[in-house]
Amino acid sequence: MITYKTLAKIGGSEIMLKKRVLIIFLSSLLVFLISLLLTNNKNQKTMLTRMISLTTNKLSSGLIDNNLKVVEVNQSSQKIDQNETQATDQKEEEINTDENTSEPPQQEEPEPVTPEIVYDGLTMDELASKLERSMKNELSGKGYLYASYSLEKGVDPYLALAISLEETGCNWNCSNLVKSCNNVGGMIGSGCGGFSAWPTLDDGIRAFIDNIYRNYVAYGLTTADTMNPKYAENPAWSTNVNRYISRIKNN
Repeated sequence: MITYKTLAKIGGSEIMLKKRVLIIFLSSLLVFLISLLLTNNKNQKTMLTRMISLTTNKLSSGLIDNNLKVVEVNQSSQKIDQNETQATDQKEEEINTDENTSEPPQQEEPEPVTPEIVYDGLTMDELASKLERSMKNELSGKGYLYASYSLEKGVDPYLALAISLEETGCNWNCSNLVKSCNNVGGMIGSGCGGFSAWPTLDDGIRAFIDNIYRNYVAYGLTTADTMNPKYAENPAWSTNVNRYISRIKNN
Protein backbone atom coordinates (compact mmCIF):
# COMPACT_ATOMS: atom_id res chain seq x y z
CA MET A 1 0.00 0.00 0.00
CA ILE A 2 1.36 3.46 -1.00
CA THR A 3 1.27 5.73 2.02
CA TYR A 4 1.42 9.46 2.32
CA LYS A 5 5.08 9.32 3.36
CA THR A 6 6.00 7.32 0.22
CA LEU A 7 4.29 9.81 -2.07
CA ALA A 8 5.94 12.69 -0.29
CA LYS A 9 9.38 11.12 -0.82
CA ILE A 10 8.69 10.58 -4.53
CA GLY A 11 7.45 14.15 -4.95
CA GLY A 12 10.43 15.57 -3.08
CA SER A 13 12.91 13.62 -5.26
CA GLU A 14 11.37 14.99 -8.47
CA ILE A 15 11.57 18.56 -7.21
CA MET A 16 15.20 18.18 -6.15
CA LEU A 17 16.05 16.72 -9.60
CA LYS A 18 14.44 19.62 -11.39
CA LYS A 19 16.25 22.10 -9.18
CA ARG A 20 19.58 20.50 -10.01
CA VAL A 21 18.83 20.57 -13.75
CA LEU A 22 17.83 24.22 -13.42
CA ILE A 23 21.05 25.11 -11.60
CA ILE A 24 23.13 23.41 -14.31
CA PHE A 25 21.17 25.19 -16.99
CA LEU A 26 21.55 28.58 -15.34
CA SER A 27 25.24 28.01 -14.81
CA SER A 28 25.70 27.23 -18.50
CA LEU A 29 23.64 30.26 -19.42
CA LEU A 30 25.73 32.48 -17.18
CA VAL A 31 28.92 31.32 -18.83
CA PHE A 32 27.43 31.93 -22.22
CA LEU A 33 26.24 35.37 -21.16
CA ILE A 34 29.66 36.38 -19.94
CA SER A 35 31.22 35.29 -23.20
CA LEU A 36 28.76 37.41 -25.16
CA LEU A 37 29.34 40.45 -23.01
CA LEU A 38 32.98 40.24 -23.82
CA THR A 39 32.18 40.52 -27.53
CA ASN A 40 30.68 43.43 -29.49
CA ASN A 41 28.58 41.29 -31.88
CA LYS A 42 25.06 42.82 -32.00
CA ASN A 43 23.43 39.67 -33.43
CA GLN A 44 24.83 37.54 -30.61
CA LYS A 45 23.46 40.00 -28.03
CA THR A 46 19.97 39.75 -29.62
CA MET A 47 20.15 35.95 -29.56
CA LEU A 48 21.14 36.11 -25.89
CA THR A 49 18.11 38.25 -25.04
CA ARG A 50 15.74 35.77 -26.73
CA MET A 51 17.32 32.84 -24.96
CA ILE A 52 16.95 34.55 -21.58
CA SER A 53 13.29 35.27 -22.32
CA LEU A 54 12.67 31.68 -23.44
CA THR A 55 14.47 30.29 -20.39
CA THR A 56 12.42 32.50 -18.09
CA ASN A 57 9.19 31.24 -19.65
CA LYS A 58 10.23 27.61 -19.31
CA LEU A 59 11.37 28.19 -15.75
CA SER A 60 8.03 29.73 -14.90
CA SER A 61 6.23 26.79 -16.51
CA GLY A 62 8.43 24.35 -14.61
CA LEU A 63 7.71 25.98 -11.29
CA ILE A 64 4.02 25.87 -11.96
CA ASP A 65 4.30 22.19 -12.89
CA ASN A 66 6.20 21.55 -9.68
CA ASN A 67 3.50 23.21 -7.61
CA LEU A 68 0.83 21.25 -9.40
CA LYS A 69 2.64 17.98 -8.70
CA VAL A 70 3.01 18.88 -5.06
CA VAL A 71 -0.73 19.55 -4.87
CA GLU A 72 -1.42 16.21 -6.54
CA VAL A 73 0.78 14.46 -3.97
CA ASN A 74 -1.08 16.19 -1.14
CA GLN A 75 -4.44 15.30 -2.65
CA SER A 76 -3.38 11.66 -3.08
CA SER A 77 -2.21 11.48 0.52
CA GLN A 78 -5.49 13.00 1.71
CA LYS A 79 -7.43 10.41 -0.28
CA ILE A 80 -5.35 7.62 1.27
CA ASP A 81 -5.98 9.03 4.77
CA GLN A 82 -9.70 9.25 4.04
CA ASN A 83 -9.78 5.67 2.79
CA GLU A 84 -7.91 4.43 5.87
CA THR A 85 -10.27 6.40 8.16
CA GLN A 86 -13.33 5.03 6.38
CA ALA A 87 -11.96 1.47 6.63
CA THR A 88 -11.32 1.94 10.36
CA ASP A 89 -14.81 3.37 10.93
CA GLN A 90 -16.34 0.50 8.96
CA LYS A 91 -14.48 -2.08 11.09
CA GLU A 92 -15.63 -0.34 14.29
CA GLU A 93 -19.22 -0.34 13.04
CA GLU A 94 -18.95 -4.06 12.24
CA ILE A 95 -17.58 -4.76 15.72
CA ASN A 96 -20.37 -2.70 17.32
CA THR A 97 -22.94 -4.46 15.17
CA ASP A 98 -21.60 -7.87 16.22
CA GLU A 99 -21.72 -6.82 19.87
CA ASN A 100 -25.30 -5.54 19.55
CA THR A 101 -26.56 -8.58 17.66
CA SER A 102 -24.82 -11.12 19.87
CA GLU A 103 -27.14 -12.98 22.19
CA PRO A 104 -27.00 -11.99 25.88
CA PRO A 105 -25.45 -14.56 28.19
CA GLN A 106 -27.99 -17.01 29.45
CA GLN A 107 -28.57 -16.85 33.17
CA GLU A 108 -28.63 -20.09 35.01
CA GLU A 109 -32.01 -20.88 36.44
CA PRO A 110 -31.95 -21.18 40.23
CA GLU A 111 -32.38 -24.68 41.51
CA PRO A 112 -35.83 -25.28 42.96
CA VAL A 113 -35.88 -25.15 46.72
CA THR A 114 -37.30 -28.29 48.26
CA PRO A 115 -39.56 -27.45 51.23
CA GLU A 116 -38.25 -28.77 54.52
CA ILE A 117 -40.04 -31.69 56.10
CA VAL A 118 -40.72 -30.69 59.71
CA TYR A 119 -43.02 -33.37 61.15
CA ASP A 120 -44.72 -36.62 60.16
CA GLY A 121 -43.48 -36.31 56.55
CA LEU A 122 -45.08 -32.89 56.19
CA THR A 123 -43.78 -29.40 55.57
CA MET A 124 -44.72 -26.62 57.94
CA ASP A 125 -47.49 -25.37 55.67
CA GLU A 126 -48.84 -28.88 55.15
CA LEU A 127 -48.82 -29.56 58.87
CA ALA A 128 -50.58 -26.27 59.61
CA SER A 129 -53.24 -27.05 57.00
CA LYS A 130 -53.76 -30.51 58.46
CA LEU A 131 -54.33 -29.09 61.95
CA GLU A 132 -56.55 -26.36 60.55
CA ARG A 133 -59.00 -28.90 59.14
CA SER A 134 -59.81 -30.01 62.71
CA MET A 135 -60.24 -26.48 64.10
CA LYS A 136 -63.59 -24.79 64.48
CA ASN A 137 -65.09 -21.71 66.06
CA GLU A 138 -62.57 -19.54 67.96
CA LEU A 139 -59.68 -21.88 67.20
CA SER A 140 -60.20 -21.55 63.45
CA GLY A 141 -57.17 -19.99 61.72
CA LYS A 142 -54.72 -20.96 64.47
CA GLY A 143 -53.27 -24.03 62.73
CA TYR A 144 -49.93 -22.42 61.90
CA LEU A 145 -49.46 -21.15 65.46
CA TYR A 146 -50.14 -24.59 66.93
CA ALA A 147 -47.80 -26.27 64.42
CA SER A 148 -44.87 -23.85 64.59
CA TYR A 149 -44.88 -23.16 68.35
CA SER A 150 -45.34 -26.83 69.28
CA LEU A 151 -42.35 -27.85 67.17
CA GLU A 152 -40.32 -24.96 68.58
CA LYS A 153 -40.96 -26.25 72.09
CA GLY A 154 -40.56 -29.95 71.23
CA VAL A 155 -44.22 -30.79 71.75
CA ASP A 156 -46.26 -33.16 69.54
CA PRO A 157 -48.56 -30.76 67.63
CA TYR A 158 -51.24 -33.45 67.26
CA LEU A 159 -51.20 -33.97 71.04
CA ALA A 160 -51.39 -30.24 71.78
CA LEU A 161 -54.42 -29.66 69.56
CA ALA A 162 -56.14 -32.85 70.77
CA ILE A 163 -55.86 -31.69 74.41
CA SER A 164 -57.31 -28.28 73.48
CA LEU A 165 -60.26 -29.92 71.73
CA GLU A 166 -60.87 -32.16 74.76
CA GLU A 167 -60.58 -29.33 77.30
CA THR A 168 -62.55 -26.63 75.45
CA GLY A 169 -65.22 -28.46 73.49
CA CYS A 170 -64.30 -26.34 70.44
CA ASN A 171 -65.08 -29.28 68.16
CA TRP A 172 -68.71 -28.20 68.67
CA ASN A 173 -68.83 -24.91 70.55
CA CYS A 174 -65.91 -23.42 72.47
CA SER A 175 -66.48 -23.01 76.21
CA ASN A 176 -66.68 -19.67 77.97
CA LEU A 177 -63.13 -20.36 79.25
CA VAL A 178 -61.88 -19.87 75.69
CA LYS A 179 -64.20 -16.99 74.78
CA SER A 180 -63.67 -14.93 77.95
CA CYS A 181 -60.24 -15.98 79.25
CA ASN A 182 -58.36 -17.17 76.14
CA ASN A 183 -57.59 -20.36 78.05
CA VAL A 184 -57.36 -23.29 75.59
CA GLY A 185 -56.11 -25.99 77.99
CA GLY A 186 -58.28 -25.76 81.13
CA MET A 187 -55.25 -24.51 83.05
CA ILE A 188 -55.89 -23.64 86.67
CA GLY A 189 -54.73 -20.23 87.92
CA SER A 190 -56.07 -16.76 88.60
CA GLY A 191 -57.84 -14.12 86.60
CA CYS A 192 -60.80 -16.12 85.38
CA GLY A 193 -62.67 -17.69 88.33
CA GLY A 194 -59.94 -20.07 89.43
CA PHE A 195 -58.52 -20.48 85.89
CA SER A 196 -55.71 -18.67 84.14
CA ALA A 197 -56.49 -15.84 81.68
CA TRP A 198 -54.51 -14.12 78.91
CA PRO A 199 -55.08 -10.88 77.03
CA THR A 200 -55.21 -12.53 73.56
CA LEU A 201 -55.98 -15.97 72.19
CA ASP A 202 -52.47 -16.25 70.72
CA ASP A 203 -50.99 -15.56 74.17
CA GLY A 204 -53.23 -18.25 75.66
CA ILE A 205 -52.19 -20.82 73.01
CA ARG A 206 -48.48 -20.17 73.61
CA ALA A 207 -48.92 -20.36 77.40
CA PHE A 208 -50.78 -23.66 77.00
CA ILE A 209 -47.98 -25.21 74.85
CA ASP A 210 -45.35 -23.85 77.27
CA ASN A 211 -47.21 -25.57 80.11
CA ILE A 212 -47.24 -28.93 78.29
CA TYR A 213 -43.50 -28.73 77.67
CA ARG A 214 -42.48 -27.42 81.10
CA ASN A 215 -44.62 -29.72 83.27
CA TYR A 216 -44.92 -32.85 81.12
CA VAL A 217 -42.62 -33.26 78.11
CA ALA A 218 -39.60 -32.08 80.10
CA TYR A 219 -40.29 -34.98 82.48
CA GLY A 220 -40.70 -37.57 79.76
CA LEU A 221 -44.49 -37.43 79.72
CA THR A 222 -44.99 -37.14 75.96
CA THR A 223 -48.23 -39.03 75.33
CA ALA A 224 -51.80 -38.73 76.54
CA ASP A 225 -51.48 -42.00 78.45
CA THR A 226 -48.42 -40.91 80.43
CA MET A 227 -49.85 -37.44 81.00
CA ASN A 228 -53.30 -38.56 82.20
CA PRO A 229 -52.56 -39.15 85.90
CA LYS A 230 -51.05 -35.70 86.29
CA TYR A 231 -53.16 -33.66 83.87
CA ALA A 232 -56.70 -34.88 84.62
CA GLU A 233 -58.58 -36.78 87.30
CA ASN A 234 -60.76 -38.52 84.73
CA PRO A 235 -59.08 -41.82 83.76
CA ALA A 236 -60.87 -41.71 80.40
CA TRP A 237 -59.17 -38.42 79.57
CA SER A 238 -56.31 -40.08 77.68
CA THR A 239 -58.78 -42.18 75.66
CA ASN A 240 -60.66 -39.08 74.54
CA VAL A 241 -57.42 -37.26 73.67
CA ASN A 242 -56.12 -40.23 71.66
CA ARG A 243 -59.41 -40.33 69.78
CA TYR A 244 -58.93 -36.69 68.79
CA ILE A 245 -55.33 -37.44 67.73
CA SER A 246 -56.56 -40.15 65.36
CA ARG A 247 -59.14 -37.79 63.85
CA ILE A 248 -56.53 -35.07 63.33
CA LYS A 249 -54.09 -37.46 61.65
CA ASN A 250 -56.76 -38.86 59.34
CA ASN A 251 -58.37 -35.51 58.52
